Parts: sequence; structure tokens; C-alpha cells
Amino acid sequence: MPDRRHPTYVAFVIHRVSGLLLALFLPLHFWALGQAISGEAALEGFLRWTDNALFKFAEWGLVVLLAVHLAGGLRVMALEFLGWRARQKDMVAASAGVAIAAAILFLLNVG
Repeated sequence: MPDRRHPTYVAFVIHRVSGLLLALFLPLHFWALGQAISGEAALEGFLRWTDNALFKFAEWGLVVLLAVHLAGGLRVMALEFLGWRARQKDMVAASAGVAIAAAILFLLNVG
């Protein structure tokens, strides 16, 4: 039974959950793209509808999910291809740092 408090297990769970949440976002994204295909008026109406604080926060959350999933994926690739098994905790910390930095940078730029 894995130690559920170990940083690598937590990183594993976060990577899986972020992937699932990103997959759940895709239908909404495809629907939004469909508005562009429907015409300029439909897209403009959709963009006006999304121009509020709730959607700005959701956009930030999406960037956080993308950053977390990317950083976790890079950690897994380093384990697989570089064999850095002795430094797993360091890689978890580095991937978390990259994700947090991306989230903060995006948050500071959104507005």
C-alpha cells in the first residue's frame, strides 16, 4: 500500500486530477470554438458573456491546471528517461514551483 502522504504520491494524484479536469474542460472549449464557426455575431455575444470576474478567475484556474499538469508531466518524463529516482522529492518541489510561478505570473498579467 503506498504512503498517501509521500510527496511523490501527492504529485501523482495532482497530476491525474489536473488531467481529468482539463479533459472535462474540453467540451466547453469546443463549444466556444463552435461559436466562432457560427459567425461573428455569435462569437461576439459569447465573448461579451465571458467578460466578467467569474470567467477571469476560471481562466486563471485553467492556466493553473495546465501549469500543474505540464510540470507533473515533465517530472514523470524525467523519471522515465533520465532515471532521476533518487531525487524524486526535489523534482516534486521543482514541478510545484514551476506551476506556482506560472500561476502567479498569469494572475499578475490578467486584469
